[in-house]
Amino acid sequence: MDSSSSPTIELKEVFHHSTAVFDYNIRWTSLGNPTLPPLIFVHGTPWSSRVWHSYAKSLAQYFRVYLFDNPGFGDSPLGKARADTISKEVALDADLAQQSEVFAALYKFWAQDWQGSKRAHVVAHDHGGLMTLRAHLLHGCEYRSLCLIDVVAVGPFGKPLFKLMAENEGVFTALTGPVFEGVVESYIRDAAHKELTRETMDALKKPWISSEEGRRGFVRQMVQANSRSTEEVEGRYHEVGEKLPVRIIWGKEDEWLPVETAPRLKEKLNVQEVVVIEGAGHLVMYDQPGRLGIELGWWLSKN
Repeated sequence: MDSSSSPTIELKEVFHHSTAVFDYNIRWTSLGNPTLPPLIFVHGTPWSSRVWHSYAKSLAQYFRVYLFDNPGFGDSPLGKARADTISKEVALDADLAQQSEVFAALYKFWAQDWQGSKRAHVVAHDHGGLMTLRAHLLHGCEYRSLCLIDVVAVGPFGKPLFKLMAENEGVFTALTGPVFEGVVESYIRDAAHKELTRETMDALKKPWISSEEGRRGFVRQMVQANSRSTEEVEGRYHEVGEKLPVRIIWGKEDEWLPVETAPRLKEKLNVQEVVVIEGAGHLVMYDQPGRLGIELGWWLSKN
């Protein structure tokens, strides 16, 4: 499975959802026979559902696969405020409360068409981990299984770039052209252990460098990441492992979220196993696509 040349999948559907403070239009699609067991891939920051394309195409032979872009990522626009004045804390959404609520609503919308138990397999990466944990613990989303890959779920969080951008937001927002593109490319490069192909690098950075909205969005995501909070749910993580099968997969060379995070998360979630993939950084789906494909196939067939 070669993630560097993954086929493009168009997100043709739109899910409309309103929270107390925002209106959202989430782009999504599904692949595979509707009668097959549902499987949902959740991306993190600063990525989009594109990181899952090759896996979605392959696994659609065995599952009804769902892909979507979180608000403000990929093809999904940022939520539109429903009031003239929203606090900076709410707008920042550092604990991912808003994104998690939207995901939970989307999950329940999809579940209306599922046969049987109404539970989906969920695979989450980066802050998609915190989103799916919040959706389960706070919004009642029941999963058939949960696979967490190099996820944001336990602190401490933050890279030096997050802090630098948070303290100099105006300066970074004002950057344009090759200078800003260099910042984005350097950040993405650090997420991979192996050299990304030019095609992959261009695809991953394009949403953030091709417009002023994209540039502002990238800075906003970095500022949000600097203030990440799991306080509301971290004390309840043990409930997850008690209720459903959970697997943790981690890239051994992850420089964003060190592999030492994995056993701490394992203990908090009360799960049995951590799989560490050598030769992989944070972007394990690009560093070791074949190995990750085998691990996902084994896990999904087991549950």
